[in-house]
Amino acid sequence: MSAPKALACVALGANIDAPIERVREAMRCLDAAPFGRVSARSSLYRSAPVGRLDQPDFVNAVVLLLTPLSPLGLMQALLALEADLGRVRAERNGPRRIDLDLIAYDARRIDTPELQLPHPRAAGRAFVMLPWAEIAPDAEIDGERVADRAARLPCHDIARIEA
Repeated sequence: MSAPKALACVALGANIDAPIERVREAMRCLDAAPFGRVSARSSLYRSAPVGRLDQPDFVNAVVLLLTPLSPLGLMQALLALEADLGRVRAERNGPRRIDLDLIAYDARRIDTPELQLPHPRAAGRAFVMLPWAEIAPDAEIDGERVADRAARLPCHDIARIEA
C-alpha cells in the first residue's frame, strides 16, 4: 500500500545561471522521489525582481505536487534540493540560481517558526498567483479563489514566456 498523498503548491524561480534551464531542472527533480509526482505545471513566466531591483528579471513557474511528505518534511526537502541545485543564500531578495517556495499544502494552515502556510506573501505576488491560477484557478488561498485573487493583482511586470 502506498503512502497517503497530499496536494502541495510549490513556486519556482530563478534569475541567474540560465534561469529557464534551472527552473526546468528543478521541475524534473520534483517529479521524483522523495517529493512524489508533479500533477500539473504552469507555463514559464518572466517577472521583474521584487525588493532589490538592480538584478536580472526572474523566470517563475508553479507546480502542483502529489507528495507523501509532511508539510515540514516537504519544506526541508525543498531547501535541500535548492542547495543541491547550487542555491547560495547570500542576501535577502538577491539574485538566485533557484528558489523553491512551499505555497500551500492541501488546505492546511500552519504558523510555526519553521513554516507558515499558506505562504504569507504569496497572495500578493503576481509571479506566484498568475502561474497558480493557470493550473488551478479554483484552488483557494485565504478563503478566496486563486483566479479571483490573481485577477486583482497588478500584472504589468509579468508575462508568460513559454508554455
